Amino acid sequence: MPGRRLTKADRRQIAVGLAQGLDYAGIARRLGRPTSTVSREVGRNGGPGRYRSDLAQLATTHRARRSPRPPAAARRAGERSGPDPDAAAAFMADLTAVLIETGMPRTAAGVMACLFTSETGSRTAAELAQHLQVSAATISHAVGLLQQHGLIRRGRDSQSRRHRYFLDDNAGLRSAVVGVRANQRFATTALRGADIFGTDTAVGTRLATAGRFLEQLGNDILRATEKHWRATVGAVPKHTQTTRSTTTR
Repeated sequence: MPGRRLTKADRRQIAVGLAQGLDYAGIARRLGRPTSTVSREVGRNGGPGRYRSDLAQLATTHRARRSPRPPAAARRAGERSGPDPDAAAAFMADLTAVLIETGMPRTAAGVMACLFTSETGSRTAAELAQHLQVSAATISHAVGLLQQHGLIRRGRDSQSRRHRYFLDDNAGLRSAVVGVRANQRFATTALRGADIFGTDTAVGTRLATAGRFLEQLGNDILRATEKHWRATVGAVPKHTQTTRSTTTR
């Protein structure tokens, strides 16, 4: 019925329709909904090119879980109000999708989005599981991966005995280094393959070209990262130093 809320199945149908190249009106006819409902749903969840049904469902769940905001008269005078709940939830879904596109696993991307959009930059494992609607074991695996790459750190909650996960202050720099490390490993492997097949062969030439390009690109990014780090912190990140020493030929 037109008045009911969109379900998970409805959102999957929207995603299928977009993938098939249907316009909003065509998708709306399939669902028996107004065209405005479909256009509003897609618009608030990344647009036609980036709409994902599971992320849209997550954003809706997140919005529904938020506590009702007190009326304006009940707020203290001059208190700054938070962002629009719909806009904040849509942004969180969009940020998660962008992180997934960089190669980050889905749950790990969701954890990073939760921490980036938290006022304190931290959440407990239970809070992360509730926000992302996944099991504690799934959260444990995701935070372990993020800790391994130095993107988050674990600490104690000052108000309880629970552990909290904190977004690293230099998560942006560290995420760049993580990407470089993956590319540098590929570069090293490609250059080794060029030696095996011989640089005078088509395979060797192809591998050598790719390897040299990625190696140079990685070194350029690392130099820029070091420069920025020195300007803001005054020291070279350990992850960057390790990467260069182990990947430079």
